[in-house]
Amino acid sequence: MTDAAARAASHGAPVIAPAGWDAKKARLTEYFDRTASETWARLTSDAPVSRVRATVRAGRDRMRATLLDWMGADLSGLRVLDAGCGTGALAVEAARRGARVVAIDVAGSLVSVAAERAPADVRERIDFRVGDMLSPDLGRFDHVVAMDSLIHYRAQAMAEAAARLAALADRSALFTFCPRTPALTVMHAAGQLFPRSDRSPAIEPVSERRLRRLVEARLASPSPRPSPAGGRGGDIPAVGASLADGAQASPLAPPLPLAGEGRGEGMRCLRTERVSAGFYISQALEIAR
Repeated sequence: MTDAAARAASHGAPVIAPAGWDAKKARLTEYFDRTASETWARLTSDAPVSRVRATVRAGRDRMRATLLDWMGADLSGLRVLDAGCGTGALAVEAARRGARVVAIDVAGSLVSVAAERAPADVRERIDFRVGDMLSPDLGRFDHVVAMDSLIHYRAQAMAEAAARLAALADRSALFTFCPRTPALTVMHAAGQLFPRSDRSPAIEPVSERRLRRLVEARLASPSPRPSPAGGRGGDIPAVGASLADGAQASPLAPPLPLAGEGRGEGMRCLRTERVSAGFYISQALEIAR
C-alpha cells in the first residue's frame, strides 16, 4: 500500500438511507472488502481469469466506455463523482480526459487498490474515498456515474439512490441496472452451478419501464433533509492525495446545499444502452435535463 493509500482523514455527514440500503450495503461491504477483494482486484487487472470472468471483464470494459462516451471526450474543468468506484478504472479515464474526480466506494480494500494503481499523471486529479456514495457532504458535480454499483439493491432503493445522485449533478447522472430478461434469469440460475469463486453477488433485475417510472417519480419528489448531528450514519474516511495531508473536505467540489428543495430540477430519464457479453448483461440509463 502506498503512503497516500495508507493515510486517511476522517470526515463525513450522516446518511439518510433508502429502505433496505444499510443492510444490503453491509453485506456488499463484507463481500467486496473481504470475501472477493482479491477476485475483483484480479478481474479488473490484466491477469488471466476464468472464461466466465473474462466475459464479465469484457462487458465491464464496454459499459465503462459507453458511460465515458456519454460524458464526452473532453472533460477539462468538469467535476465527476464516481459512485462505487471499485478499483478506479473509470475514475482514471475520466481524469485522463481532464476531469477532477471524487471516487468513492464502501470497500476500503478496493479503494486502496485504486489509489495504488492510479497513474502518476492523473493521481492528483482523483480524490479516492471510502464511504457511502449517498453521503450528503460530497459536493456538487457536473457528472455523476454509478457503474454497476446499484444493481444489488431492490428497485425502490435503486431508484431512490439514482434520484439522490442526480440531485448532485449539474449536467447528468449515469447509472446501470440489470434488465429483467429471460436470458439474464437463466444465466444467473446457471451461475449457481459454477465454483463459488465464479459466482457474483446477488443482483436485483428490474424492467426498464418500471425503473424509469420509479426514478422519475422520485426526481419530482422533495429530497430528504440530512439528520441532525449525532443521527444515523458515521464518519467517512477519505483515501487519496488530496485528503492524505489532513484536509477535512474535498477540494474538488464545493459543498452541497441542504436538500429539501427538489431532486435536480428538470432532470428526467433520457437515453439508454444495453451491453451484453457472455455472463455480463447490464443497461445504462442517463438522467439529464
